[in-house]
Formats: sequence, structure tokens, C-alpha cells
Amino acid sequence: MIWIRSLAFNIAFHAWTALMCVALLWMLLLPRPQMVAVVVWYLRTVGWLERTLVGIRYEVRGRENLPDGPYLLAAKHQSAWETMKLHLLVKDPAIILKRELMWIPIWGWYAAKAKMIPVDRGAGGAAIKSLIRNSRPVRDEGRPIVIFPQGTRVAPGAYRPYRIGVGVLYDSLDIPIVPMALNAGLYWPRHSFLKRPGTVVVEFLPPIMPGRPRAEAMRDLEERLEAASDRLVTTAGGPPTLRPSQPEPERDKRTATAVS
Repeated sequence: MIWIRSLAFNIAFHAWTALMCVALLWMLLLPRPQMVAVVVWYLRTVGWLERTLVGIRYEVRGRENLPDGPYLLAAKHQSAWETMKLHLLVKDPAIILKRELMWIPIWGWYAAKAKMIPVDRGAGGAAIKSLIRNSRPVRDEGRPIVIFPQGTRVAPGAYRPYRIGVGVLYDSLDIPIVPMALNAGLYWPRHSFLKRPGTVVVEFLPPIMPGRPRAEAMRDLEERLEAASDRLVTTAGGPPTLRPSQPEPERDKRTATAVS
């Protein structure tokens, strides 16, 4: 049944998205706020497909932790699910994304019109400079800036170190960081055809205020965001994240000994 429901969703999602990308090209002529409003409508229709065809719903906790002004939203990134919910979760976000995504025909035009923030991850120090330069106007507009601290999708239970970008922006923009924990990878796994029914939980944690030493703030971010995401994942029956510095669980050691 999960396979059939996933097939139905994937067909409906890709067909609907392709249709909307072409049918809504006229939006590119609208002022940016009006175009974003239509994008939000499209994302709500995708949410309806998720609920109806595969039974994926979501719950949001901690909205009271979102500041009124601009902030960095440091979001855990486990699947494609959260990339399609960010405009429903926070108001008019600017998402930091790979520059190559801006080259995708039609989709890239929408991203440029919405004023997303592209970054060339292979450009080294130049990429950091352009990231800061492109983020400052967004901050001045009062919009939240979304960054995935690990730089890519990371499956529940897997570990990947946090990258420098979020720390550099924290130092340069002088705005709070709001960690965003979630467990979406349990229901919409990365690189997977199958989608599983259940309730995705998204949790906004208390902000890390500006002015702290970068290393201290980044350590706080990683510890809190990883702990909260692990809590959401394990509560839903998923695997905990074992960091490289952590010893193997005793149960695994006994199993390994028995097998050897």
C-alpha cells in the first residue's frame, strides 16, 4: 500500500509541479510580494497532495521563538520536504542555495524573482564574501535568511559536521540565529521513492542572540539543534545520531562480539 500511495503521489506531484511551472510564468511579471503569494498557494496545494495521497501531515512547535525582525534560520535538512514548507513556516524567507539551482530552466527564474541567495560552494573565500554581500540587503529588508548548517541533506541517524557559512553570517549580519529542528527524513527520506505516512514535527528553538564569540555560538547551535532533532527522530521511532567522538552503544558492542 505504501508503494502504491507513493507512486500516486510522485506522479501527481511531478505532473502538477511541471504544469504550474509553465502555467504560472505570468507571475514573473508581478511585483515580487504578489509572486511569492502565488508560490505560497502552490506550496499549500502540494501539502494537500501529501496529506491526501500519502498521509503526511505536520505539526509546528515554538513559533513564539521567532523574532519580529530579521534573523538567521538554521534549519536541519533531512529531505526535500522542508524545502517546500519554508514559505509556509516563516514569512517571506530568503533561502541560501547552490548557485547551480539558479541555472535550472523556469525554476531558476522563480528563485531569482523571489530573491533567493545563491552561493558557489566551490569558490572558497570568494563564495563567503559573496554570501555576506548578497545577504546584507535581505537582512535590511527584514526578511529571515534560511541556511542549512550542514550544507546538504543528512539522513536521520547520520552525522555531518557543521560548515563555516552560518558562523560567518552570524558574525557579519549581527542578527539572531533560530535553530529549526525536525524529523522529516523519517517520512520523506532523501533519494527515496517511498513516502511514509505520519506527522512531521518542526520545532523552532530559542534564538541565539548576536554578540557572542563565533565559536561559542556555533557550538551552542550544533549541540542544541542536534539534540532537539535527535529527540524528535527517536520519539517517532527513528535512529539516534552517533557522533564520531561517541562510543558505540553497549548493545552494538555485544552484538559485534557475538558475531566475531
